[in-house]
Amino acid sequence: MADLTVLGSCGAWPEPDRACSGLLLMHNEFRVVLDLGYGTVAPLLRHCPGGAVDAVVITHEHPDHCVDLSALARLRFFHGADRPRLPLYCPPGVVRVLESLEPRPAPHEVFDIHELSGTHRAGPFRLDAFPLPHHVPAFGVRLTTREYAFAYTGDGGPSPELAELGAGTDLFVMEATLQGPAPVTGPRYLTTAREAGEWAARAGARRLLLTHFWPGADRAVSVAEAGEAFTGEVLAAEEDMVVHLGRARTDQGAGQAS
Repeated sequence: MADLTVLGSCGAWPEPDRACSGLLLMHNEFRVVLDLGYGTVAPLLRHCPGGAVDAVVITHEHPDHCVDLSALARLRFFHGADRPRLPLYCPPGVVRVLESLEPRPAPHEVFDIHELSGTHRAGPFRLDAFPLPHHVPAFGVRLTTREYAFAYTGDGGPSPELAELGAGTDLFVMEATLQGPAPVTGPRYLTTAREAGEWAARAGARRLLLTHFWPGADRAVSVAEAGEAFTGEVLAAEEDMVVHLGRARTDQGAGQAS
């Protein structure tokens, strides 16, 4: 039905042989990218030669989620002049980051820019954006077809929006930057692995994929902590992992999950 490929799974900065936040969702022939943090364009080009994607969604302006959008812009500008502008759904801060990195190509020369809020149509998907608490304006995104629903938090602290974002999804991809007990003071702009499990359970998601791990973190610990609160399947994102959507059968193979 559809395949989700992990381009990168680190938060903040990439570990050796890893990249920061990035996902590629392929539904039939439609390819949508969700976030392009440090180091994600190289693996993207293995799956989509020449940057042949159909839409890009960037959840917020932090560089570990958006900086490689500049590399994709260069590629599309210099080697894709005959292609239409690429639909880009993002908060305004992402466009400002692109403009500050390099004035040419100007973002509007490469991208057909849509502010990430409310509801959009992106190819076969209904795309819904959910504001989440973070250091800068940030949105979780939900992509829905007639066959399945998929959700991705980007970054964000605990919020009632998470239950609606992930409600009944086949796969809920959640940032799980922190391990151990949740902080008890100050505003919350990131979630713990256990909180990811709690919100996935509250949302009634079928499966949970943890991502945005702090560099050096033991990912098995995050999976165990999330599993204390979520009884469904819990996966840890790994570069080049492929997760199948919209299928009941489960296969565990090299870098694959269903």
